[in-house]
Amino acid sequence: MTNESKLFPPNSPATDGSATSPVFQLQRVYLKDASLELPNAPQIFLEQGAPQIEVQLDVSHDNVADGVTEVVVRVTATARVNDKVLFLVEAKQAAIFELRGIPEQQLLPVLGIVCPGIIYPYLRANVADLLTRTGLPPIHLAEINFEALYQQKSVQDASATSGLNLPGGTQTRQ
Repeated sequence: MTNESKLFPPNSPATDGSATSPVFQLQRVYLKDASLELPNAPQIFLEQGAPQIEVQLDVSHDNVADGVTEVVVRVTATARVNDKVLFLVEAKQAAIFELRGIPEQQLLPVLGIVCPGIIYPYLRANVADLLTRTGLPPIHLAEINFEALYQQKSVQDASATSGLNLPGGTQTRQ
């Protein structure tokens, strides 16, 4: 008798296929799109001053097939020196995940927190590499707490569907 048969006796749920355990598996990570613009080069390189950088982040997901979902993290970073654009970089890092048997109440948090947390380091590295190739110093995107971002978006979506308005000075950005 092998060790495997001791762990999973014949007719046990682990060997007869009757039990379905949740599946969460990363299939592939890829750079889906990248764009870089230096609209004011070469004159912008003569400008003095530290660049002001604005970053926008978005997370989306789409079912590709039964149990297979693509999750995309998109970042847009704009740097300005003296109100002139130094660079504009936009990148979409994506991954394909196999998600089966995950309870419905846990699926959206997995798609909005866990999956982007896996993808984001690849996006950070690709953006830094892209900017380095221009001769500019790389920007290192800050770490993101995807759980806090997910909770913020959930509150925002709930207030939008309930008809509640956020106070005039409040802005939420992803």
